[in-house]
Amino acid sequence: MKFERRFGKRRKSNPKKGLFLIALLILVLYLFFNAEKILDKIL
Repeated sequence: MKFERRFGKRRKSNPKKGLFLIALLILVLYLFFNAEKILDKIL
């Protein structure tokens, strides 16, 4: 009951903000998995 009441009145989030966060997450994961290759190129 409490759970439904607390989250029932939530505003709709901005879809652009969600897409931005997803793109940022993909970028971070890409950098994380390719960090060794990127560092080899720099150093």
